[in-house]
Amino acid sequence: ETALRALAGLYVAGVEVDWAAVNGGEGGARRVALPTYAFQRQHYWPKSVAGRGDASSAGQQRVGHALLAAAVWLADGDGLVLTGRLSLAAMPWLADHAVHGTVLLPGTAFVDLAVHAGDLAGCGVLEELTLQEPLILPGSGGVQLQVRVGDGDGPRTVTVSSREGEGEWVRHAVGLLAPADGEPAPDRLSVWPPAGAVAVPVDDAYERLARRGYGYGPAFQGLRQVWRAGDTVYAEVELPQVIDSDAAGFGLHPALLDAALHALITASTGNDGGGGTGLPFVWSGVRLLAGGARQLRVVLARGSGGVSVAAFDGVGQPVLAARSLVLREASAGQLTGAGGQVRQSLFTVDWVPLPAPQDSDTAAVQWVRHGESVGSEVASVVVAVVPAAPSGMSAPEAAQLAAATVLGWVQEWLADPETDNARLVVWT
Repeated sequence: ETALRALAGLYVAGVEVDWAAVNGGEGGARRVALPTYAFQRQHYWPKSVAGRGDASSAGQQRVGHALLAAAVWLADGDGLVLTGRLSLAAMPWLADHAVHGTVLLPGTAFVDLAVHAGDLAGCGVLEELTLQEPLILPGSGGVQLQVRVGDGDGPRTVTVSSREGEGEWVRHAVGLLAPADGEPAPDRLSVWPPAGAVAVPVDDAYERLARRGYGYGPAFQGLRQVWRAGDTVYAEVELPQVIDSDAAGFGLHPALLDAALHALITASTGNDGGGGTGLPFVWSGVRLLAGGARQLRVVLARGSGGVSVAAFDGVGQPVLAARSLVLREASAGQLTGAGGQVRQSLFTVDWVPLPAPQDSDTAAVQWVRHGESVGSEVASVVVAVVPAAPSGMSAPEAAQLAAATVLGWVQEWLADPETDNARLVVWT
């Protein structure tokens, strides 16, 4: 034992030792792996930096909403600002809501954002919310989101805005929040399905909606059954299983409330899928009565001021009530230009130098007035002067006359080969 300890001491000090000879050849001792050490005079786990990445470390407060990260109560007054960031990478289910091929944040998401902001501000009623501009979600990257609640003891303003990168802020929705008015909740829905209502086929509902411009992917295909009785539509909707986000992160999940509106569109769509593309425009009198629902029974009643919405859970308890919803038609062109800027564009503004004109390019300017031909003896530049409207003519008639006059000039200009190297200027 003394000899082995001495050899071991020499070995760890760097002396070469013939261990095979010491251990009696190959049949003797063998090398074994030493145990690993989780702790050796210091902590194994890395030391965390307290508060880093937490909203509270930046003077903000977490708000418990799936689309919002933090809130700041303003020092001057009692207003507040809620912030978040939206991206298809972090929330892939949003990509399943497209209109005319453009991915939009659902209008129902604006409602949930405003309702959540109202709860934090002590306002239990979303008195009105007008959607002014669609929020287009880019295919890559994300958008910053901001919800702002104004000051006031009574009704308070609410706005929802976004911006992409370091671009300009775009206001998408503006509304009014109000304290709870004590209005009783709708009565429990005791009879379902409704007596006397006629079932509406929904097997091909999303194929028909696609022909109207709605591109709903699996996350937004929650429509299960639809009935109709006069101007009232009844529906059962369910949050699809493909949505892995927790419904508790929303007051009412946007995909679930959006599916309820699909029933309204489906009930008014013929077998050919004809009709326009209506999107939520103005919500009025919205009250969220219970949160976290994954199934809804919905009653949609048409009236003179829009469509009232009443939603109940699977046992008939009220979940949401909206006094009125007004839809507005949206075209593909409107969505392409939404936001007032070209997003993800490779174009830029630049000055392009042009060569100085030669003497031969500066021919005389020819002036043409009403009743004269624009195609005879064409100069390099022809100025066609649109005449003033006759006295007493109404503005619509004058506009029609001016348009017809210019149209005639342009048609004559394009038909004359002598004008190929000339420029037509219309002077109004």
